[in-house]
Amino acid sequence: MTDTQTPEERRELARRAVLAAGGVAVAAVGVGGAFAASASASDREGEPEDGCYTLTSELVEGPYYIDADKLRRDVTEDQEGIPLALRLKVIDAETCRPVRNAAVDIWHCNATGVYSGYEEMGSGGGGGGPTGPPPSGTPTGTPTGSPPPGGGGGHQEPTDDERYLRGTWRTDRHGYVGFRSVFPGWYQGRCVHIHVKVHVDGTWTDAGYEGGHTCHTGQLFFDEKSVLASAAVEPYASNTTTRTTLDEDTIYPGNGHAGGLLYLEYDHRHIARGVHAHLTLGVAPDETNDG
Repeated sequence: MTDTQTPEERRELARRAVLAAGGVAVAAVGVGGAFAASASASDREGEPEDGCYTLTSELVEGPYYIDADKLRRDVTEDQEGIPLALRLKVIDAETCRPVRNAAVDIWHCNATGVYSGYEEMGSGGGGGGPTGPPPSGTPTGTPTGSPPPGGGGGHQEPTDDERYLRGTWRTDRHGYVGFRSVFPGWYQGRCVHIHVKVHVDGTWTDAGYEGGHTCHTGQLFFDEKSVLASAAVEPYASNTTTRTTLDEDTIYPGNGHAGGLLYLEYDHRHIARGVHAHLTLGVAPDETNDG
């Protein structure tokens, strides 16, 4: 700009400068890829502006939890599947303040419904119907032995040393924690889900997270549209197990995001490129909820 330019000319130059700056920003997004751009949109979608949430539903731990076995954010290992970027925020549901330095566990089955550490159980062991001919006559005696594992059953001892799709990491000073994984598959009797625990009041050491207590045990769920889209992609398409929908699931509480339903962002024509998922967990830090 010069002193000889008219006010109209100066305004036009300023407008061009703003447009040019915007063009540079758009080009940078293009270089970074659509997946990164989607993450930003997902982080804003549907979230209350004040960031305050009601208490998130407490749900069963399930039979396949292994305590803080892997301290890591990328839990994928060699598992095939749709890339999943999971971002959680942990807040005190009463004060709405972030819960810092909490240990967050996630674990889930792979694309074909198998849990690491329990591969001998096959596809999840979600509790299907009986096999073989039906019994006849009147039952006699008292059943013995352990009940079969199910979606809400008691803890099962691991059958192997595999630990894929499991991990623990700490929340930052804003209450955030992120994981890299793959979109979960399904097994008989359960809808698609991820298990989650939040531990507080412990100590982070070189060996891991010690002490404290579990203030939240829950599950994270995926809407039906995203699951149907994933079912068309390999290796999910090879999973022949009958799928339980979100509405049919007996553990999902049916209360939307307060019950663990994730916010999702992905290319609806090409879900195989990756999914961003996020949710805020409202917890009661002073309580114990170990599932």
